[in-house]
Amino acid sequence: MSKSYGNVIPLFASRDELAKAVMSIVTDSSGGKPKNVYAIHSLIKGEDELATVYSKHEGKYKELKEALIEDLDTYFSPMRAKYEELKNNPSVVEEVLTKGKTEARAVTEAKMEQVRTAIGVA
Repeated sequence: MSKSYGNVIPLFASRDELAKAVMSIVTDSSGGKPKNVYAIHSLIKGEDELATVYSKHEGKYKELKEALIEDLDTYFSPMRAKYEELKNNPSVVEEVLTKGKTEARAVTEAKMEQVRTAIGVA
């Protein structure tokens, strides 16, 4: 998959967009398990779990892609929910950024004081 070719699996996309992306994955015609689909599937599922699915649906690319859609949807669901929550409530993001800025400033000011003392500027 390559973003420059427009064939990415968007993390925060709707289930329909996810399904469209997965169904457009190029599959080889060697029978058995499609390499591209399996490679993506193996990122979110263990080899043992996949062995069962891929042996049961050997050569049935549509079923394997549908299984991948289900698993990707399940995997990305919590992330999509959190993304939507943050998108609809930007004040939470601002609060986290402000808190991080304050904490980072305290650390850097202490370090700069040490540096100034070390070089004799303080």
